[in-house]
Amino acid sequence: MAMQGVSHDVGQPKVALFNDPKIRGWVYQVVLLGIIIYLVASGLQNMFANLAAQNIATGFGFLTRNAGFAISQSLIPYDQGTASYGRVYLVGLTNTLVLAILGIFFATILGFIVGVARLSGNIVIRGIATIYVEVFRNIPLLLHISIWYFAVWLALLPGVRDSVELGWLGLLNNRGLFAPLPIPDKLFLATALAFLIGLAGTFVVSGWSRRRQEKTGQTFPVFLFGLGLIIGLPLVVFLVTGLPIVIDFPEMGKFRPSGGFVIVPEFVAMMFALATYTAAFIAEIVRAGIMAINKGQFEAAHALGLRGGPTLRLVVIPQAMRVIIPPLTSQYLNLTKNSSLAVAIAYPDLVAIFAGTALNQTGQAVEILLITMLTYLALSLLTSAFMNWYNAKKALVER
Repeated sequence: MAMQGVSHDVGQPKVALFNDPKIRGWVYQVVLLGIIIYLVASGLQNMFANLAAQNIATGFGFLTRNAGFAISQSLIPYDQGTASYGRVYLVGLTNTLVLAILGIFFATILGFIVGVARLSGNIVIRGIATIYVEVFRNIPLLLHISIWYFAVWLALLPGVRDSVELGWLGLLNNRGLFAPLPIPDKLFLATALAFLIGLAGTFVVSGWSRRRQEKTGQTFPVFLFGLGLIIGLPLVVFLVTGLPIVIDFPEMGKFRPSGGFVIVPEFVAMMFALATYTAAFIAEIVRAGIMAINKGQFEAAHALGLRGGPTLRLVVIPQAMRVIIPPLTSQYLNLTKNSSLAVAIAYPDLVAIFAGTALNQTGQAVEILLITMLTYLALSLLTSAFMNWYNAKKALVER
């Protein structure tokens, strides 16, 4: 019996090292990584060889050279005579960020309103919301931009000589909105600091109120208290410090308005196009999120005496946000990337003035396109990180 046991152990086949799935997986990954590195290195070598053969310079030294071209709208100081291509990049980035942030803000508000209206019991409101969604989301965005720019702004607004007087809001014509420019004094820093303190205080009180309501059921007027901190506190500081701000109002000259600052029509057209187009998709996301909530939640809220508005605001929307946030993130990313279509109407965003004009002048296609792609990648990753954090805050806590 002992001999049979020994014979059985000797005859058992040994497992080859490469048959181990973990080792085999590592070998495949190393080989694949080596192939990718080889292909990338070969491509870069060929690219630099071709650039050298055509006498095209490489490197990022061009960023310090003088750009020498005008930009129609710049939210940061820009001097055509002395500004570098690095400054052009910052101007384009700033214009893109402002356009994306305002587009996201207005698209979210409009999308939530239309999404809730799609579920309204009023057939007229529901019909208007349905028509809006079906029309706006099925028209290409580039056509939206063209309609807002050529058919609305340039066609409907008067020329410069016939500018519309808007009182303290400025002057309006087809060249843009000539708005008053506030010029802050040094003491205005106190008002800005009061605003930040009010904003921080509102977040602290909001968290305290939520925890208090979960424990005791008692509510606190966070909205009114927040308005007092965010608006009232800076206003008091602003008045106490002697109104430390000067307003530069635009005035009509012989040929065009002067003074103030100009909101160019390209910016307005892009903002309206991005907001109204994206809002149609957000509306469907909101509608789907609300419909995902069990009807028992509505019935329970109504049984407690809550009307439709408070039920939606306090019971349904907070639960629906867990369904809404993930697809909403995709729409925010799409809006940010779709802002690059501003080049179609010559709005000076990152693509138009940096990946467009600057590239044509310098010929540094590889470097400029690489910077532009990395910029949009960074914006997308930051947006995703923020929305993932917010989604985690809204997720159910396991007890």
